[in-house]
Amino acid sequence: MEKPPAKKRIEKLKQEIEKYRHAYHVLDKSLISDAALDSLKNELQELETAYPEFITPDSPTQRVAGKPLDQFKKVRHSLPMISLFDAFSPEDMTDWEKRMKRILTSDNPPNPLYQGGAIGGYYAELKMDGLAVALVYEKGRFVLGATRGDGQTGEEVTQNLKTIEAIPLVLRRPEERELLKIGLTKESIKKLYQILENGRFEARGEAIMTNQVFSDLNARYKKQGLPLLANPRNAAAGSIRQLDSKLMAERRLDCHIYSLAIDLGLEYHEQEHKVARLLGFKVLKENKYCRNLAEAIKYHDDWEKNRDQVPFDCDGVVIVVNNLNLWEKLGVVGKGPRYIMAYKFAAEQATTKVEEVIWQVGRTGVLTPTAVLTPVRIYGVTVSRATLHNLDEIKRLNLKIGDTVIIERAGDVIPKVIKVLPGLRTGRELEIKVPLRCPMCEGGVEKVKGEVAYRCVNKNCYAVNLRRLAHWASKNAMDIEGLGPKIIEQLIKQGLVKDISDFYKLTVGDLMPLERFADKSAENLVAAMAAKRDVDLARFIYSLGIRHVGEESAIALTKHFGSLEKIINASLAEINSLYDFGEIMAKSAYEWFHDKKNLELLERLTAAGVRVKNLKFESVNAKLAGKTFVLTGGLEKLTRDEAKAKIRELGGEISSSVSQNTDYVIAGSDAGSKLEKANKLGVKVINEEEFMKMLS
Repeated sequence: MEKPPAKKRIEKLKQEIEKYRHAYHVLDKSLISDAALDSLKNELQELETAYPEFITPDSPTQRVAGKPLDQFKKVRHSLPMISLFDAFSPEDMTDWEKRMKRILTSDNPPNPLYQGGAIGGYYAELKMDGLAVALVYEKGRFVLGATRGDGQTGEEVTQNLKTIEAIPLVLRRPEERELLKIGLTKESIKKLYQILENGRFEARGEAIMTNQVFSDLNARYKKQGLPLLANPRNAAAGSIRQLDSKLMAERRLDCHIYSLAIDLGLEYHEQEHKVARLLGFKVLKENKYCRNLAEAIKYHDDWEKNRDQVPFDCDGVVIVVNNLNLWEKLGVVGKGPRYIMAYKFAAEQATTKVEEVIWQVGRTGVLTPTAVLTPVRIYGVTVSRATLHNLDEIKRLNLKIGDTVIIERAGDVIPKVIKVLPGLRTGRELEIKVPLRCPMCEGGVEKVKGEVAYRCVNKNCYAVNLRRLAHWASKNAMDIEGLGPKIIEQLIKQGLVKDISDFYKLTVGDLMPLERFADKSAENLVAAMAAKRDVDLARFIYSLGIRHVGEESAIALTKHFGSLEKIINASLAEINSLYDFGEIMAKSAYEWFHDKKNLELLERLTAAGVRVKNLKFESVNAKLAGKTFVLTGGLEKLTRDEAKAKIRELGGEISSSVSQNTDYVIAGSDAGSKLEKANKLGVKVINEEEFMKMLS
């Protein structure tokens, strides 16, 4: 990027970040996610690194946070409560270590203490997402509690912090043998005893709300008709800033200590945690000493895979140089210390720019807009495209080409644009318009009456037919092994296949002349298609690709009617009466089975040897009757299809979205927005183990 646009971008980023930071740290309002804010800050950091002449004292990279709230008494911290630098990859961590080693060998002549630049080990800690607090004790008694505020001055919240059971009101006096066991010298022990008897002691940690407490409170608030809590971090911060300590007490916050803001003459940071535990503070048992950076990175990777096992919001790990003697030499620069790095987990959200919007044609002819993005790494992969769904969604987002946007990707979910940041616009952004002609066949495009969709009106559109055929052969439909989109495209071009019934007329001789086919592969594909001639009714209906009719809708039709003949003869009103069916879905199904060309297609499939097994779903045990389940995230003991089948066997219903009518959300690994919505609505959330117990 050239200097002039870089300067403008830096100014825009500073203004935008400051807005979100003020809302987050001062007002306890999350306008965007932490991951998205981190992404903006990272972009600003990179631009300022490339153009250091544009760094100003008021840049978000040069300070900690916003101003303290006015309704609390202000407290000046004895030592600044500084923020941390962020890393997002193993390469970032390696570069961090290299920078520290250069500093430790920079003295001329070399300082014997740092000669060789040896870092030694690191102390790795889970990064809690709550509210940082300072706890001051005089003569071993808790006398003052404060929030971080702007890092120099915080808010005095002593009475509220006293309601947290994890915070001791009187410090424990450890026995000498306990302190010797964790490596304290006689001198350090003497100093600690003097402070406990007649001095001032300060500990720092994080006040948090656990996920279980958050879920329980929202369930209770829902029953009482009270506003629900937005997320655990905001709930913790908002609780501590309540003027009524009774309300604070009912929130059941927790607190873990991670440092001691006092010189006890300790040698290692790990000892701070051990001393804190002996004094009666709560410290994270998951924290771990790592002999080198490779072990620290592995600690990060292991917890990233198992973050669902952490009982509180955790977005990364904090890696600390364990040798306290190195801290002074490494020092502090800008907003944070050089000897500590926050190594973030792969984010579910990030910011990037929309470079272009392309329109794809689906199997029903509907045009779907897709945003082409400046590539950005999110949730462990590089993303360059995101779905925009339809024109109404584009209007709702107020999205333009050239906008900076927040995209989200949880687990294997397709990335999507969730928010536009209009404050970063330059004035050169372009409006997004629906194409007048189909991008695949040049046919006309018209808006579907009563819907938000636009569709290609050419019934012979190549793209529509290709996707319709590919859908029939896909894994969740007929699951014909070896019949992928590229093979189907060859079959269409050679005139061998026009509709799905033609698949079952293919011979080895038809396939042999095609590219990538030999005797064996041709025989295998013909055999694979023959093996899928017998099909359950629900799978058959889904495979037809009827608009608006997905897997669950196909199962609902099967459970109600039991046979293909009864579905064909059903009235619109009868289909519309099905559970979870709306008017649009019912009309689409009714019209498909009353279209002459579609009925002729069903006859051709029968003639080609496709046999539909008209089986009814019969519950052998209706213990889940009347209960609606939503699945989110990955399961270990069952596939998602197996879990759904178990629920249906026991009389339960499956829904694709969370609502007030949902009874249970089954949350596996990498659960995404459905879990968040369940917590907001107070819907019961169970894990896989609890689900298996329910089935047994």
